[in-house]
Amino acid sequence: MAETVDKQDQVKMQKVAGPWKEAWRGFRKSKVAVIGMGIVIFFILLAIFGPLLTSQGINEQNLSQRLLPPSSAHWMGTDDFGRDILSRVVYGARISLWVGFLAVIGSVIVGSILGILAGYYGRWVDTIISRIFDIMLAFPSILLAIAVVLVLGPSLRNALIAIAIINVPNFGRLIRSKVLSIKEDEYIMSAKAIGMKDNRILISHILPNSMAPVIVQGTLAIATAIIEAAALGFLGLGAQAPSPEWGKMLADSRSYLTNAPWTMIFPGVAIMLTVLGFNLMGDGLRDALDPRMKS
Repeated sequence: MAETVDKQDQVKMQKVAGPWKEAWRGFRKSKVAVIGMGIVIFFILLAIFGPLLTSQGINEQNLSQRLLPPSSAHWMGTDDFGRDILSRVVYGARISLWVGFLAVIGSVIVGSILGILAGYYGRWVDTIISRIFDIMLAFPSILLAIAVVLVLGPSLRNALIAIAIINVPNFGRLIRSKVLSIKEDEYIMSAKAIGMKDNRILISHILPNSMAPVIVQGTLAIATAIIEAAALGFLGLGAQAPSPEWGKMLADSRSYLTNAPWTMIFPGVAIMLTVLGFNLMGDGLRDALDPRMKS
């Protein structure tokens, strides 16, 4: 009897793991997606272990060595205060990834809750939440983020909050549309028929079956969040000096574009590669998790 139960448990585990294993196989087939994942892993490792490998402090000033070009002593040169750009770019990876991940996590949580409530209960709940989403989406995202930061005050934390807020409608509408299609499925109707409570249906059935598009959108949204954080930093509304945030580094080096272009090139390349990595990985996840993309 015990052996039969064990076999049944194994079969259930295989059924659960099967789709994810198949998605992983599909993801690995895309060389571009694997390259994107490699870039993302590189920057994550850089953010974690990079500061341990740099000998220069991020705010260590030496005016006698200001605006030095890349050399063996300073691989990416120095800025207008004589600070090592490599150290600041490495530390900036922590800030950008931290903002990107936390902002998207906050957007996913709030957007998923609102989207599930709107899609499952419908009627006036759906009307109110959908109108809120429509109002937020009526504004360009960066302008809405600027407005939120101006209300809260310029800082990296408030920039993170603003980025999370402006991305809530994207996840909310995505989850809402998914819930609208799922809640009419037979297994949901059967769960209602046997008296299963709504909160259990939402947590046990609807939420897990709505995660695939959220994972894809979340990966792409991290790239967008990093760009938005850099834009706010560039405008002086995000990270404040002397924080080595990439957007702030770009803003501080605008005056030296002609005589010291490396002060802008390396932070700009870091932003470009990080965003590129998340976009390539997100496209690969979309192709792997979307059944319509499978041959």
